[in-house]
Amino acid sequence: MTVPSQDRPLRIVHAVRAPVGGIIRHILDLANGQAERGHHVALITDSLTGGDRAAAALAEIAPRMKLGVYRLAIRREPTPADLVVWAQFARLIAKLMPDVLHGHGAKAGVFMRIVPRPPGSIRVYTPHGGSLHYPTSTWRGQLYSRLERLSMNRTELFLFESEFARAAYERMIGKPDGLVRCVFNGVTAGEFDPITRAADSTDVCYVGEFRHIKGADLLVDAISRLRNHGRPVTLTLGGDGEETEALKAKVARLDLGAAVRFIGHVKARQGFAQGHLLVVPSRGDSMPYVVIEAAAAGIPMIAANVGGIPEIFGPEHRDALFAPNDPDAMAAAIAAALDDLPAARDRAKLLRERIFLHFSQKAMVEGVLAGYRAALAQR
Repeated sequence: MTVPSQDRPLRIVHAVRAPVGGIIRHILDLANGQAERGHHVALITDSLTGGDRAAAALAEIAPRMKLGVYRLAIRREPTPADLVVWAQFARLIAKLMPDVLHGHGAKAGVFMRIVPRPPGSIRVYTPHGGSLHYPTSTWRGQLYSRLERLSMNRTELFLFESEFARAAYERMIGKPDGLVRCVFNGVTAGEFDPITRAADSTDVCYVGEFRHIKGADLLVDAISRLRNHGRPVTLTLGGDGEETEALKAKVARLDLGAAVRFIGHVKARQGFAQGHLLVVPSRGDSMPYVVIEAAAAGIPMIAANVGGIPEIFGPEHRDALFAPNDPDAMAAAIAAALDDLPAARDRAKLLRERIFLHFSQKAMVEGVLAGYRAALAQR
């Protein structure tokens, strides 16, 4: 077997199920960075989700993907149709002959590690939370844990985006035999530009998907508690997702229609401009881009103390974190931050410097490529 030289472009295939949220942001940034360095890259993703936004993002990057962009009908839950998808993956890999098969998230991570691989290639896995969010006490957690264990020994390189994700994987699944690297998500230089707050900004804003794990409903509860205690706090919710209608119904049920506005999906920086304070209420997260993006832009922010979020803030900024899954703790943290916004802005300036040093797109791309090279050398 001949190891690809440092000078030869690598043939890299990235696969992910749903082309939405931070995971596709990560993959697009990574694929762009790899293409800029002369590597030949392909993307495989689901055709059933993402809508027009995903289609536009994939169309934009397609001219730079020398190996192509492919969309398959990949369903979220395990189904008999997965056998058809597996065969489609196998045909694509046989056609593209990649050096690197990089699966992102649970579903694509399994597919990329069980298809026949070209001689001398490596299989790479980044969980992005994925199956690690399902407790092993549930049947889904048991199923996904078994699939993870079956795939673990078919993986030459594990790339975790946080030490939290690495520790969670080892605790829930086991210690990998393959090479293990931790490479933080990163942002581009333009994301450090300052943001001008909107003239009609509310006290608090949220930017992200409306999914249970993201905790927007907890934030609505916290706003309700503050207003019930005489604080007329207002909130802008920027995003959409599977819980949009349930969230709107909750706002109506709590009689918060005058205090909470929905602005739909917006780009992160546009959403950040809608409030004096960004709140990240997640029930669980590995290395959320919204936190890194807001920190890079110098946005005053508080966040739930979960997953890899403390790694972004660092030990010197832990006072900006509140207990997760607790609307009362969140409400208290919001009140404290709004009572002293100058201190929150000063903390944001210091956090911005930390992001500049440790969370750049360049460092992310180079770290991932270094992991590929090391794993290929071991092959």
